[in-house]
Amino acid sequence: MKYAIEVRGLVKSFGEVRALDGIDLGVAPGTVMGLLGPNGAGKTTAVRVLSTLTVPDAGTARVLGLDVVAQAAQVRERLSLTGQYAGLDDGLTGEQNLVLIARLLGASRSQAKARAHELIERFDLAHAASRPVAGYSGGMRRRLDLAASIVRRPEVLVLDEPTTGLDPNSRNGLWEVVRELVAEGTTVLLTTQYLEEADQLADSIAVVDSGRVIASGTPSQLKQTVGGLVLRLRPVRPDALAQLRDLADWTIGASVREEDATLFVPVAHAGEATALMSRVSQAGVDLAAFGLDEPTLDEVFLTLTGHRTGTDEKKTEVPA
Repeated sequence: MKYAIEVRGLVKSFGEVRALDGIDLGVAPGTVMGLLGPNGAGKTTAVRVLSTLTVPDAGTARVLGLDVVAQAAQVRERLSLTGQYAGLDDGLTGEQNLVLIARLLGASRSQAKARAHELIERFDLAHAASRPVAGYSGGMRRRLDLAASIVRRPEVLVLDEPTTGLDPNSRNGLWEVVRELVAEGTTVLLTTQYLEEADQLADSIAVVDSGRVIASGTPSQLKQTVGGLVLRLRPVRPDALAQLRDLADWTIGASVREEDATLFVPVAHAGEATALMSRVSQAGVDLAAFGLDEPTLDEVFLTLTGHRTGTDEKKTEVPA
């Protein structure tokens, strides 16, 4: 397959710290790859290498067939980066920021103003276009930052945690813009701490830990590594967790996980969940809440790395 982004054996160290330890990635054209991992896993270092901001110690990285070291200038002409912090001039208005970037990229004055107006409308910023960016909300700043990154329509767009700190409405708005860009043919590499974001947007996912890719595949393929379904049981009395664990082991031989006074039991199908719930009822264990879910990417992440991402994503529970 011909990849829009291709990384092979990428290594980068900072003193004694090996940020990248032989990463391999391949992103198909016109798709979204989600790059997931705990803080310090190497995600941002990989982004910086692909964006020509950091030179790797070993390995190769290509964007649209161009080597990010030997052909850095050509890569920068075809790739855009939206980092974790908005790269805007607070003293300028939203429109002035976009016009300035367009002019720096070689557009004429009339072309720059036309492109700025187009992006302002597309990102729902017309009401604030003439206001200084210093007065923008976090969601407005992120929308303007993403607009700035596509002033010159990129073939490849790298988004490094683009929705961190945004409210749900602002996050959903950015997701819609990303979907539109991909529909137009842009290839996107997305790093995120929000597992739901990756589940919504990514065609493929690579999970990185300690500078290595420890798992990759489509969201569905990764979820299948956890199991068919997950039964959540939260007893009224926390000291009943040990009894629930024994019941799960006796009934279906499941390898369970305990967190926040709740037992998480992987089951192959709903019938196993029903059998376990029957055992729980017969044993007289009172439940405060329970639920049966498909595995989430959060479960995958936890299984692979041993901990959650640190975001506040919560499941809906059914009161018992």
